Amino acid sequence: MLKIGVFGVGHLGKFHLNNWKEIEGVKVIGFYDPANEMAKEVAEKYNLKRFTDPNKLMDTCDAADIVAPTNYHFELCEKAIRKGKHVFVEKPLANTIQEGRLLVNMAREANIKMQVGHVERFNPAFLAIKDMKLKPMFIEVHRLAQFNPRGTEVSVILDLMIHDIDIILSIVNSDVKNISASGVAVMTDTPDIANVRIEFNNGCVANLTSSRISMKKMRKIRMFQKDSYIGIDFLEKKTEIIKLKQPEDANVFSFDIETPGGKKTIAVANPPIKDVNAIKLELEAFADSIINNKPTVVTEIDGFLAMEVAHQILEKISRSRSLS
Repeated sequence: MLKIGVFGVGHLGKFHLNNWKEIEGVKVIGFYDPANEMAKEVAEKYNLKRFTDPNKLMDTCDAADIVAPTNYHFELCEKAIRKGKHVFVEKPLANTIQEGRLLVNMAREANIKMQVGHVERFNPAFLAIKDMKLKPMFIEVHRLAQFNPRGTEVSVILDLMIHDIDIILSIVNSDVKNISASGVAVMTDTPDIANVRIEFNNGCVANLTSSRISMKKMRKIRMFQKDSYIGIDFLEKKTEIIKLKQPEDANVFSFDIETPGGKKTIAVANPPIKDVNAIKLELEAFADSIINNKPTVVTEIDGFLAMEVAHQILEKISRSRSLS
């Protein structure tokens, strides 16, 4: 039985507790959270032991699930890794690039399993295209959310856009060549809305817009590549593929168009979307990597690379604001 200790039982931490209960071969042995009122409520509701010392919980568990605010990630991850414990940590990996780099090196040296909580990798709309050959040359992303004070200790880049940065880096097999960015702090002291252009060495360009002061919610990514278009709605869990028809597309809706090169047949497909719980899937994947000694799906290096690009974006925004 894999023993899990949960560090942080706020809004997202409770989601983790609910999902851990449903995963076989796993037992949550307790939690740590310094907020007394919340801790009392969680201890009673989930019938779990509350630890007031994070070190004691880490000594008792096999793996630490760190769902605390970002500014506590490094401290808790460092404690766990030094004790040889496996680590699941919510995104972003750490608060600073230096902290992130230290955690990557520590995890490698300790030979532990570490997974970063980029939950959109497990979104069923994204999983629907996991077997598709993706070579996008243009990507457009919109991630809009209504304002919520929770999570505003970090900018919209590290709060929302980092999801899409991770998705794009996992798809585009190329290094970043150049970043252009602009952002505005509206409700908080850090950017609440931002627009970013990322250019890759292979010629791919990604335009990303993220806002946490929108009147409506949106989480969409559109990818354009040779002979095909892929649209993913992470919020509504829908995926659409429009491409030149191939022999294997016999059972999909299609129509003919006239082009300067002659008549072409276009196929439109909506891959089946499985009704799955993305948070449960990512926690199951983490447990499976430990139990069966497999690589984690979203490694500490993946988490660091997404964080590194996010901080480059923040630097660009800060520089443009200081110049203006």
